[in-house]
Amino acid sequence: MVDEGTRKTLSNIPLLTTKAGPRDKELWIQRLKEEYQSLIKYVQNNKSADNDWFRLESNKEGTKWFGKCWYIHDLLKYEFVVEFDIPVTYPVTAPEIALPELDGKTAKMYRGGKICLSDHFKPLWARNVRNSLGPWLAVEIPDLISKGVISYKEKTDS
Repeated sequence: MVDEGTRKTLSNIPLLTTKAGPRDKELWIQRLKEEYQSLIKYVQNNKSADNDWFRLESNKEGTKWFGKCWYIHDLLKYEFVVEFDIPVTYPVTAPEIALPELDGKTAKMYRGGKICLSDHFKPLWARNVRNSLGPWLAVEIPDLISKGVISYKEKTDS
């Protein structure tokens, strides 16, 4: 069952109605448009609620996604590269979200910093709630900071 906060978030973004993956050619283009519209609205809503925590972009085909995500802890912004590929069996199969910089730093990740799907992502995906990275960051990042596994990096202008 989805909690009320998640239900409200989902009701404020466009639904994805086209069931298509990268192998579906023209239908995939329609699905990708829906994905972008939904993602843009989600980011706008987050900004309006002062809850901005990621930026994503994709390759031209919409099969490789990359960007940054961040978590604010004790007024310090911890920023990470985020990346994932869309599986050919998408949307039936969830993408494997990776934070490469955190590879090997928590037991809740595997192979190249990919978030452990079975415990943290698949249950949410199965209920069609495709945003478990935010809650994962909220749980894991403070724990990794408190253990001294990650530390704040001052931004420098290059």
